[in-house]
Amino acid sequence: MTDQSLLLDTCAVIWLSQGVEVSDAATEAIAEARKSGDGGVRVSVMTAWELGMLVAKGRLPASLPADRWFEQFVRVGGVRVETVTPSILVASSFLPGTVHGDPMDRIIMATAREHGLTILTRDRGILSYSAAGYVRAIAC
Repeated sequence: MTDQSLLLDTCAVIWLSQGVEVSDAATEAIAEARKSGDGGVRVSVMTAWELGMLVAKGRLPASLPADRWFEQFVRVGGVRVETVTPSILVASSFLPGTVHGDPMDRIIMATAREHGLTILTRDRGILSYSAAGYVRAIAC
C-alpha cells in the first residue's frame, strides 16, 4: 500500500476505540498512515459532534463524557483533528455525482476530497461514492 493519510469516519472511530476487529485492509492502511508521521490518521471535528449526539440520544454508551472520550481517542491514538472550513462546508453542498444524503457524511467526504485523504468506513453510501470514483475509501 502507498503512503496515504486516512480520515476516520465516525463509525471507524467507534469501532477502533472499542477494540472491534476491522478488515485486514483497514489494519494495514492504519499502520501505513501512522508510519507517515504526524497527521497520517485524521478525524473530522464533526465526528466529535456525531459522537456527542449518539451519546445524548442513548445510542452509544460511554464511560466518559463524549467530549473527554473524543479528546482521549485523539490523544491516545495520535490522531490529528481536521477542522471544517467554510470552503469544505460549501463543497459538501456541491459534491459531484449521486451523493449520500447524510449532511455529516457529506462533510466528511468533502473534507477527504479537499485534503486528498482516504476515508476509513463501513458506511455503504460512502463506499458506493468511492466506487464511483469521487472519493477514496477503504472498507473497515
